[in-house]
Parts: sequence; structure tokens; C-alpha cells
Amino acid sequence: MAISPGRDASFSSQKSALSESPRTKRFPLTEEEIFYMNCRAAYLTVFKSSLENIISKEQLYLALQHAGRNPSQKTINKYWTPQTAKLNFDDFCIILRKEKPTSKAELLKSFKQLDVNDNGSILHTDLYKLLTKRGEKMTQEEVNAIISLADVNADGKFDYIKFCKVYMTTNEQCLKTTVEKLEVDSKLRRQQFGSHIEGSPERDPSPVPKPSPRTIRKTDQETFSNKGDMRSSLLAATRKFKTSVSFTITMDVNSNRNSKLTEPDSIKEWLCVQSKGCFFLEEDGEIISHQYRMQIVQRSMVYLTIKPLNLSQVEGKPSPWLSVDTTLYILKENENQANLQLMCFTELRNREVFGWTGELGPGIYWLIPSTTGCRLRKERKPITEEAQLVYRDETGELFLTKEFRSTLSDIFEVIDLDGNGLLSLEEYNFFELRTSGEKCDEDAWAVCRDNFDTKKNELTRQGFMDLNLMEANDREGDPRDLWVTLHSMGYNKALELTEACPFIIDIYADKCKPRIKAVHMEACSGQLEKAICKSVLNKGNARVMDGYEDIIVHTYKHDTWITSVIENKSDNKVIIHINNELSKNCVNNRGLNIFAVEVAPKSTMVCQHVMPLNERQEWIYYCVYSLMS
Repeated sequence: MAISPGRDASFSSQKSALSESPRTKRFPLTEEEIFYMNCRAAYLTVFKSSLENIISKEQLYLALQHAGRNPSQKTINKYWTPQTAKLNFDDFCIILRKEKPTSKAELLKSFKQLDVNDNGSILHTDLYKLLTKRGEKMTQEEVNAIISLADVNADGKFDYIKFCKVYMTTNEQCLKTTVEKLEVDSKLRRQQFGSHIEGSPERDPSPVPKPSPRTIRKTDQETFSNKGDMRSSLLAATRKFKTSVSFTITMDVNSNRNSKLTEPDSIKEWLCVQSKGCFFLEEDGEIISHQYRMQIVQRSMVYLTIKPLNLSQVEGKPSPWLSVDTTLYILKENENQANLQLMCFTELRNREVFGWTGELGPGIYWLIPSTTGCRLRKERKPITEEAQLVYRDETGELFLTKEFRSTLSDIFEVIDLDGNGLLSLEEYNFFELRTSGEKCDEDAWAVCRDNFDTKKNELTRQGFMDLNLMEANDREGDPRDLWVTLHSMGYNKALELTEACPFIIDIYADKCKPRIKAVHMEACSGQLEKAICKSVLNKGNARVMDGYEDIIVHTYKHDTWITSVIENKSDNKVIIHINNELSKNCVNNRGLNIFAVEVAPKSTMVCQHVMPLNERQEWIYYCVYSLMS
């Protein structure tokens, strides 16, 4: 937003760059390029460089698994013979060309031959006999690991349809994670990726005989090792999923009545302060918001609330942000800002208001707003018609349209943090940082005072409107810079607020008037992540992974949402596979029913938040957490 001719050019060019500089155009990758990218990604997950050699069967199996294959022991032995001492990257590429990933159809076909009742499941007793006595035999421990997988076994039956779905999704997730890791890590991008030349490999590690066609019969013992699809996939599952733990929580329609927020009886006599703020959804899905410092000078009973800010929307326009959940975490500052102590969070609710009542001693506190991200999400619906922002009258003079003025008025309402109807330099700079990435200095603010309507050194609503009109005039009516501002503030092309949630915080104290000041606009991570983890560990239900006492899943059930945190006490990183497919009427902040997370050693991390899609209906949270190898 420009407030002086000199700054106008730099600000506008910067915003134009944001709106007009699409990602560098690249030609789509060919199948061959995609194949080698996947080869590189898989190889460099196991080795530091593609110049390193595979020196064991275990390394070969691991590299193939990261490439989305799940070879049987027979397949491994085919490429790693008693004479094999090592395989290089080129050999690995050749193996991947020959060993195609198992398709879901092939896998289902293999299982279907064992399904005597044709009902999508196999009795555990039958599965045990088939896997331990025929074909490439599996051990008792391996079979027990399969029938203990929580999300594909029930009532003494193995649900192979569900298994195939989970198995294929997990394979895709592993490969996707592997490729993403390669793309993100600049060190890996600088690695030499081998010297494979198409059509002239250094050597073929082992000739593959041409398979002879045969008729598949249920009584044919070869059925049970058909291509190794079924057994290798089951074995891969036992290797991928070392152990699992499941949670089932049923939430009825009226569950939020259990923690009803009520105002203190004498609230009208308490001293009050108020501040506004906003959650903004970034392009990568990250959420940022204002953060605050609060000072309490005397021990007091305190009542804090946070709720979405109700704006004067145009009649008929949706207000999706009003359904967004909001929470406020209160942390006390001790010796320094880095050492913050979680005191409480607003877990009581009355409709859209979340609050907390309790006693706070004198000191400095940090207020960190939070939203789960279940309802503040990237918009997917296409906008068919772009709203008009400016127009010219018959004389050629430029004006802001009625719809745009209404939107600007709402934006003014959001950025007027103290609610006094004026914008201070501090408040305006939060807006500037959000929309242009720069701050307005004192000299530029003085120019603003000279050219636009101000009161007491603060910009009025009319002055804010005129500022935007000046920007439109400076661009001769070209609205592109205005759209950059609107998109930054969460508006779509129809002038609907879809990717932001303004909120309002009210603080009451019975002994002194609290002081509150917005100090940052940052990502909802860092201190917030620590605060959420600590609150879930304190209040949640803990389940230890069977056989792995250092891996703990903590689940906190609020009346409105469910949060899970994974605690890794071990000295090694772990990968946890999460499956929410059997949940009903639920939505999570990740937008995926099946996904995997990596938890660093000696750390905790927020795994997911889950909320009901429809609060007027029962919702069932059923989640399986599996430790992957």
C-alpha cells in the first residue's frame, strides 16, 4: 500500500512481482526422467551418494522398498547370488526396470484365490495354514504380525480388500516422501547420480528368464507364490508396520455441553481490555497469526475469551470463517522470552466463543492464538466471475466500486487491532508486512498524515479508502496490485473471505486492568507447537506402542476437537503411519485419511487435529497408528 509517490513505485512493483511472477515454466518430465528421479530418490535415501555400492541383501531390500517395490526373498536371491559382492546404482536401475511395482489388481487377484466365501476376508486360521505350510513359507511370528495389524483385522478375519488399499497407499506415500526429500534437500540435489546410459548398462546383474504361461488353479500349490505378490506384500507389511495401536472415540451431538463456558457473576465490575487479530492461510497451507504480550500487575482472577470476528458482510455472501475454531494459549514469561511456561488454554466453549477463567499472578504473559486448521483450509471451488474493484464515470474519473469499498471497510475493521476506529502506525505496519513485506517508516507516515484523513496521528477509515484509491489511480485503473493486497488478506476473486479468519480477544481481570499488545505475526508453530504438545501430554490419554515403550501416542479429547501427539523418547527418528479411513463424519487438518509423519529422536510433535464435519451429527474417531521400519 503506497503512502508517498516515492514509496508507491517500489511498493507497487513489489506487489506486481508477487502477482505476475509465476513459477519458472518447465517442460513436463518424460517417463524416463521420472523413472530416474525415483531411482535417485530411493537410492539416496539409503546411501549418501549414488557412487556408493549396495553391499548386502538388506541394503538391496531397503532401497527397493523405498522405490515402491516389495520383493520376495526369491526375488532378492535372484539378484544377490552367492557370487555377488556388490551392486552399483546402474545395477539398481536395471533391477527396478525389471521388477515392476505390484498393482492393486494383481494383489487383489492373489488374495481372491484364497477367499473361499468370496466376501473380501480370509479366516485367520486359514491364512495361518496357507502362509506357513505352502509355497514360500512364512514364520509364525511373521503371520502373527500380519493378523495383529489393527486396521485390517477384526473378528478373527483378515480383510484383504482393506489391506490392499492401505498397502498401495503406503507404498505411494513412501515413494512420494522419498522424492520430496530429494527435491527439498539441496545437498542431495548436488550429488552425482551415477553414470547410467540408456541401452548400454555396465552389466546386467542377473538374466531374467522369460516366464512361461500357465493356468492358475486354487489347488495348484504354485498359486500361493504367484509372482510373490501376496506373500512379499504381506511380508513387506510386517516389515513396514512393526507394531500398531488404535483409538476409537465416539462423540455424540451434545458433547460440547459438558464444558460450557460461563461468565463470572461479577464480570460487569471487572476491568476489561480487547484486541483483534487474524489467522492467515499461506500458499503452502501453513497458518500464521498475530501473537500478543499481556501484562498483569497484580494477582487477579482473569476471564479470557477468543472468538471469530463478525464482520458486516454483504447480504447473501457466505461467512465461512465464523465456523473456524479458535483457541488461545497463555504462557508465562520467566527469565526471558525463550523460557515460556504453559499456564492454560481456552478449552471451555459457548457456541463460537472459547474461554478460560482462573487466577494469574503478576507478570508478563504471551497469548498465542491457535486454530486446528480443520476448517481454515485452501479454497477449492472455482470462481467463475471476478469482482470489479474500480470503475470510471462519464468524465473518466476513477472510483472504487461499492463491493470493493465494503471489503476495504471490513479489512480496516480487522487491522484496527485496538478497535478505536483508527489505524496507528503500528497497526498499519502489520497490514503492510502482510501485503507487501515491508514496513512504513516515520517519514512515510508523515507523508500519509499530510495527504490523507487522520486523527491524532492515526489514519481514519476514509483515509484508508483514499489510500487505496490513490494506488488504483497510480496504476491507471489496473487492479492487479489491489488483488495482491486482497489475496494476501485472504479474499478470493469474488471478494469472499475464504483463506483468513479474523478474531477478537477479550480479557477481564478483577483487580487490575490488563495490558495487551500485538508484537508478532508469525507461523502457528514453534512455541505454539510446544504448548499444544505439553497440554496434550498433561491432559490426554497415552498409549505405548506394543514392544516399543519409547514410542507413545497421546490423544486429547476435547468436546469440539481431538488432538494426537506422538512422543519419541528413543535415540532414533521414527516414521509413524496414520490411518483414519474408518472414522465417520470427521475432517483432519492434514486433509488426508492416510499419511505418515517423521518424529525426530527425543522429541514430540503434533500429529493431527480432528473435528466433526457436521457438529449436528454423531462423529466417530477411529485411527490406527503404525510404527514403520
